[in-house]
Amino acid sequence: MLYRFLVRQSITNRHSHKFAFFCQTILAISLICGLSGCSGDASLVTPPPQDFGSSLNTTAAEQYASFSYDGRYLVFASDRRANRGIWLYDMQSRRLVPLPGLNQPGIVQDEPDISADGRYLVYVSEQSGKRDIFVYDRQTLKTENVTQNWLGEVRHPTISGNGRFIAFETNRNGQWDMVIYDRGSNAEVSIPQTGDR
Repeated sequence: MLYRFLVRQSITNRHSHKFAFFCQTILAISLICGLSGCSGDASLVTPPPQDFGSSLNTTAAEQYASFSYDGRYLVFASDRRANRGIWLYDMQSRRLVPLPGLNQPGIVQDEPDISADGRYLVYVSEQSGKRDIFVYDRQTLKTENVTQNWLGEVRHPTISGNGRFIAFETNRNGQWDMVIYDRGSNAEVSIPQTGDR
């Protein structure tokens, strides 16, 4: 009789420990979910893909997204309109921003980055017959090839917030290394402003 009681007590204790652990786990998960639900107004703001090319997402591939400093502008590469190109999306107006002269028909433009206020875009293009790093000025609508006489492949450019420095990868020395290009002290800087552009 005593043996049965001890065995039953042992089984009960084992189950109660499992039940207590189960309850603690459920409580912890509930607290985590509850706290994350109270962490502000976080939400997805992505518009759904559309078949035409005037939206953020289409049925084509979109890649290499990069935000301006304040999050207003999102630059990215896309295969829409049967050509790899650079696109700029304005988060305030929820529309694409025109980039006159940047995308060349039949030529790949890829791997973009953006300066702090969205004035300068840096990207890879094959418009000169090889992969080069270009800077596009949204204010003057001009492009500058910063690797025109560069020997070796280039990829993955990034631009400093003020638009003066550009870093990119190159295999010029037989391995992939980083290069920093200084556009010079005469280059107009990119500074975020409060007004609309």
